[in-house]
Amino acid sequence: MNPAIAISDQDNVATALEALEQGRVLEIAGQRITVGAAIPRGHKIALRSIRAGEAVIKYGSPIGTATAEIAPGMHVHTHNVESTRGRGDRGAGGAGVHGTGGAGL
Repeated sequence: MNPAIAISDQDNVATALEALEQGRVLEIAGQRITVGAAIPRGHKIALRSIRAGEAVIKYGSPIGTATAEIAPGMHVHTHNVESTRGRGDRGAGGAGVHGTGGAGL
């Protein structure tokens, strides 16, 4: 089984199908990617450089916007991507489901 998968040729991220350790070299979508930081199973790895403000593409569709520069092989998650999809943990005005403003989530 492949350790990570990209579905579309348009994807700039792949999904880790197992935990990926820093320094591991992967073949994903016909390219060699060196894992730049530990990436948990189910999280995303950058396939190419993604500029701050650029769309993050998974399954051929934008799933968010990069909030920082992301180098190939780096972990792509909530610390460097803002979702463009609705979040179930946020109510109107950005407050958490329980009115905590996201604290403790």
